[in-house]
Amino acid sequence: MSELSNYSIRDEIREFWSERAATFDQSVGHEVFSEDERRGWHRLIRKHLGEGNGRPLLDMACGTAVISHLMHDMGFKVTGLDWSEAMLAQARAKAQARGTDIAFIMRDAERTGEPDGKYAAITNRHLVWTLVDVPAAFAEWHRLLQPGGRLLIVDGNMGKPNWVAQLHGQVDSLLGRPPAKGHMDPAMQARHKRIREQVYFRDGMPAEAVVALLEAAGFVEIEVDRRLWDIHWAQARKSSFWRGAERLASDRFAICARKPG
Repeated sequence: MSELSNYSIRDEIREFWSERAATFDQSVGHEVFSEDERRGWHRLIRKHLGEGNGRPLLDMACGTAVISHLMHDMGFKVTGLDWSEAMLAQARAKAQARGTDIAFIMRDAERTGEPDGKYAAITNRHLVWTLVDVPAAFAEWHRLLQPGGRLLIVDGNMGKPNWVAQLHGQVDSLLGRPPAKGHMDPAMQARHKRIREQVYFRDGMPAEAVVALLEAAGFVEIEVDRRLWDIHWAQARKSSFWRGAERLASDRFAICARKPG
């Protein structure tokens, strides 16, 4: 893939998420809609990163700052990074409304321009699957971490329909119902599909492939954690039956890794 085409797809990714910024928080799995889900996130953060205690944390592709606020709850000094000014506008408004001191910067997650060793922890949710150059991104994140710093990735191998989605389609077909509508209109769904076909993990993103790239970037003590049921169950309860079931059946995971030192 040429550098020109790399920038072309990066621009499309930025524009796609910018157009979704205004309605991003309306979707289950984006914003937090219950205290049960919030407690689940806090448990996950505490398990892998511990209490914040004022340590500097970078929330990559922070979007509207959902994860940034969860990290702020835990006592981290949070900087939210995103490449979409539209997302950052939503994030800044939310932080102002909630009275939080989260800082925001507009940067590319693969080339941040931030100083070496600035952060004690880095987090991101549903970012890795969108990256054009995952090895470069992981090398960049390794550079940004302090010795002993930790990276927490929350993502999933969600590019292909799981068995619940397939069953849902079969049931609809038997009953003569049209396919269920997604949370995006057909034009946005087509753009989403086109983006998926051009990113690094275009053929799927199993956790094992992410781990291998983290090891190659120099990370150690890498743990894949699929014990996210409290989060996913809370999200499923706020969804329709089929959407909730599909969420529970999908291969979602957290991966925590440490920079040596």
